Amino acid sequence: MTKPTVIAPPDGRLGVLTPGMGAVATTFISGVLAARRGYGEPIGSLTQRAHIRLGKRTEGRRPLVRDFVPLATLDQLEFGGWDAFSDDAYAAAMKARVLEPGHVEAIGDELRAITPMTAVFSNRWVKNLPGVDHLKDGGTHMDMAEALMEDIDRFRAEKKVDRLVAVWCGSTEAYEDASPVHLDLDGFERGLKGNDPAISPSQIYAYACLRMGVPYANGAPNLSVDIPAMVELAARERVPIAGKDFKTGQTLMKTIIAPGLKARMLGINGWFSTNILGNRDGEVLDDPDSFRSKEVSKLGVLEHILQPDLYPDLYGDIYHKVRINYYPPKGDDKESWDNIDIFGWLGYPMQIKVDFQCKDSILAAPIVLDLALFMDLAARAGRSGVQEWLSFYFKSPQTAPGLTPENDLFVQLSKLYNNLRHMMGEDLITHLGTEYYDGV
Repeated sequence: MTKPTVIAPPDGRLGVLTPGMGAVATTFISGVLAARRGYGEPIGSLTQRAHIRLGKRTEGRRPLVRDFVPLATLDQLEFGGWDAFSDDAYAAAMKARVLEPGHVEAIGDELRAITPMTAVFSNRWVKNLPGVDHLKDGGTHMDMAEALMEDIDRFRAEKKVDRLVAVWCGSTEAYEDASPVHLDLDGFERGLKGNDPAISPSQIYAYACLRMGVPYANGAPNLSVDIPAMVELAARERVPIAGKDFKTGQTLMKTIIAPGLKARMLGINGWFSTNILGNRDGEVLDDPDSFRSKEVSKLGVLEHILQPDLYPDLYGDIYHKVRINYYPPKGDDKESWDNIDIFGWLGYPMQIKVDFQCKDSILAAPIVLDLALFMDLAARAGRSGVQEWLSFYFKSPQTAPGLTPENDLFVQLSKLYNNLRHMMGEDLITHLGTEYYDGV
């Protein structure tokens, strides 16, 4: 066994701030409030439902994750955030129509008390979001960042929270590659003061949170903290960061299916993916620039899992296409179709077809909870910078510069659990299995 990490206890209250208080955030908040009252179960959450194996299989030690590592409890959470619309969490949840009205009404008193702070927003970065009415006054990007820092200070004082974490639950911004302003912190801060057009609202949120010592997880494909300037700031402030883009829906299926095909050394000629959804996310992604951000995040998954450079005859010539279509009648009930053309022994062709009818926010809500609790754990354990061990939750995991991300869902889960074992001084599990057999 290794020496356990010294982890500060999760005493007091933990504030969870969400830039964006739409469908995902209100579904997350509503679920936690319902679980507190015994109205529902936090299904889908590893921190609340999963067991972790410790030691040999014969020892039978399989505690719940929440009993193994010192996590904040659901009763300790306090919620807040920012949004470009002024609706409180009750009104936003009702408009999102993810949850049944009766479920929302059962916790309506608590939801009505959660009101968004004014947002940093720009139609240059999110075009298809009309009617925004809850924005911070004009000024430089630095003025906006300082206003966000004041919000954080005020929330901490008013809600009497002892620690904070932030999880981005806002819209997908227009795609842009990193610019010179993103390459170091000094240049980024000059860009904030000079209103550099390459700095997006999500980056302003990230900067403000890190300056305030708030761990930051990025749930969208936006660059956000995945730029050198933010990595530098996280290191300076000793704050954990993680991202990017919650792994839900179709990409979740890809990270389950693709590793299985690769494990059997079955070839793939083509993988066609299309989606329809009708929530605010679908409306935003109807803009080609915002869709491009999501497309890049989705397309990279297969390449990283299948390693076509190592297996060019199996995966070197895949035709991979991703489409997302805005279809208002669907609401949050996204439907995705995958057509996968594979081949096996002697090159004989076969096909897999998947029709996944899911609720995007229902899949995302437990991710928000787990990231909030694990990011807080990382901070109390003295971890800072990129938290690659949380790749399990992301479509496009952030890594150290030059490092290929791991997208195999099952490798990611093993990495997550081994990090927890390492923190607590338990042996890592390799699944070698030789210790159970004589003469090996």
